Amino acid sequence: MATPKKGGTKKVQPPPKTRSRSSVNRSKPKSATPHSAQTPVRRRQSTKQGGSPFKRRPTVTPGVTGLRNLGNTCYMNSILQVLSHLHFFRECFLRLDLTQALELLASAVHGQLTEKASSQSTLIQRRGFQASSGSGAGLSGGASRTRSMELIQPKEPSSKHISLCHELHTLFQVMWSGKWALVSPFAMLHSVWQLIPAFRGYAQQDAQEFLCELLDKVQHELESTGKHTTTAGVPQKRLIKQVLSVVNTIFHGQLLSQVTCLACDHRSNTVEPFWDLSLEFPERYHRNSRESAAQASCHLTEMLAKFTETEALEGNIYACEQCNSARRRSSSKPLLLTEAKKQLMVHKLPQVLRLHLKRFRWSGRNHREKIGVHVRFDQLLNMELYCCREPSPKGVSCSSPSSPSSPSSTGSPSPKHFVYDLSAVVMHHGKGFGSGHYTSYCYNTEGGFWVHCNDSKLNVCSVEEVCRAQAYILFYTQRVTQDKDRPL
Repeated sequence: MATPKKGGTKKVQPPPKTRSRSSVNRSKPKSATPHSAQTPVRRRQSTKQGGSPFKRRPTVTPGVTGLRNLGNTCYMNSILQVLSHLHFFRECFLRLDLTQALELLASAVHGQLTEKASSQSTLIQRRGFQASSGSGAGLSGGASRTRSMELIQPKEPSSKHISLCHELHTLFQVMWSGKWALVSPFAMLHSVWQLIPAFRGYAQQDAQEFLCELLDKVQHELESTGKHTTTAGVPQKRLIKQVLSVVNTIFHGQLLSQVTCLACDHRSNTVEPFWDLSLEFPERYHRNSRESAAQASCHLTEMLAKFTETEALEGNIYACEQCNSARRRSSSKPLLLTEAKKQLMVHKLPQVLRLHLKRFRWSGRNHREKIGVHVRFDQLLNMELYCCREPSPKGVSCSSPSSPSSPSSTGSPSPKHFVYDLSAVVMHHGKGFGSGHYTSYCYNTEGGFWVHCNDSKLNVCSVEEVCRAQAYILFYTQRVTQDKDRPL
C-alpha cells in the first residue's frame, strides 16, 4: 500500500487509468479532465460530428461513496466503509459472479431502470442531480453540496434468497463503480435485520459487535452455499471456496497461551485462533471516567505490551503435567497443585490485524462507561515484540488448523512480516455505550489518500488528522501482503 504523504493536501488525484474490477463497463472518453477539490462531480463530454457536446454520465472517485444514515445506522455505515476499503476483502467479494447486480447497474439510465431491469425485483432508483450554489465538498464523492448522485435500495433484500454476501457484493460494486456519490443501503440493513436479529430496529448498536457478527454470518453463509450445487454451479462453487479461504484467513491469526510451572519450570503451550485483539487500558485509567479522560494519553504499544505481559496465577491452582507424571501412575496420590505464570503471545499474524480498544467498561449492574482518554498510534506498526520468539514452541497443542498465510509455519519469519501499515480507524463520538455516533477513517488504495467517512459526508484528510482520532477499532494491513498481490 502506498504510504500517504504527511500533511496531505485537500486535492485528490484523478483515479488511475486502469479501472477497478468493480467498475461497470462503459465507453471511455478520449481524454479525462482531472478533477480537483473544487469539483465534486466530474462530467465527461464527447463531441458529435456536428461539434456539439453531449452530456455523459458523471463520475466520482471510485470508493468515495457515502452511505446514508437510515436511523442510528452509523455503526453499520462505518464498518461497511472500512470493509470496502480493505483491498483483499473487497476484491474477493467483487469476484463473486452475481450477474444480477451487474445487469442492474448497467441498466440504470438517467435515474430510472429499464423495464427489463425493473422487473427483476431489485435494487436501484437514482435521484436526479440537485444543484446548489455552494462550494464543493472537498473530493469527488460523498454528499456534495453542488450535485448529488444517490442510489436508493428498496426496503427489501436485493435477491430472492436473503444473503449478506450478495448484499456486500452489490454494495461494493456500487461504491467502487465511480458512478454513485451516495447510497441508501436499505437492502443491506433489512438483510442484517433478518439474519442478525440482535441488530433489528433503530436503536444505537456497537460497531465492534456488529463487525464480529457480520463476519461470522458471512463465513457461515459461504460455507453453506459452497455445499449446495442447486444454488451454485461448479465454477461458482470453486470461486466461493476461494472467497471463503480469503475471508477465513484475512483476519485469522493465532495466539500462543504459555503456562509456566514455577515448581519445575515446565512450559505448557496451547495455540488458539483469534480474529481480533481486544486491548485493555492500563490500570491508571480504570477510575472515574471524567478523571481518565483528563489524564495524559497512552500509546497503542503500551496496550499491546499489557496484552502480552506475564500474569501470575494466584495460589497453588495449576496442575503441572510434568510434576504429576509420576503421581498419575498411582491412583491413590492426589494431584499436586503448584504456582504458575501465564503469558499470551502472537503465534501467527493475520493479513489484516484488527485491534479493538476496550473503551467501554461495566460500571454497576447495567451501565457501561466510556474511557475517553486519547490513545496515540502510528501509521506504521511493528508487531515483533508481541510475537512468540520460537518458530515452533515445544509441546504446542493446537485448537485449530494452522493459517497457511502465516510466516511462522515455515520457520523463522523475516523482519518484514512483522510490519503493518494503518488502513482504517473506527471512532466512537460521545460518552455513553448506547448513544453517540460512529465515523471512520479509511485509506483509499486506488486514489492514494485518506478519507473521513461520516455517513453521507466524505472528506479527504491528512494522515496527521487520522492519527489524532480517538480510535475505537484500528485496522492494520500486513506490508508483505500488500507487496505480494496475493491471488484469490
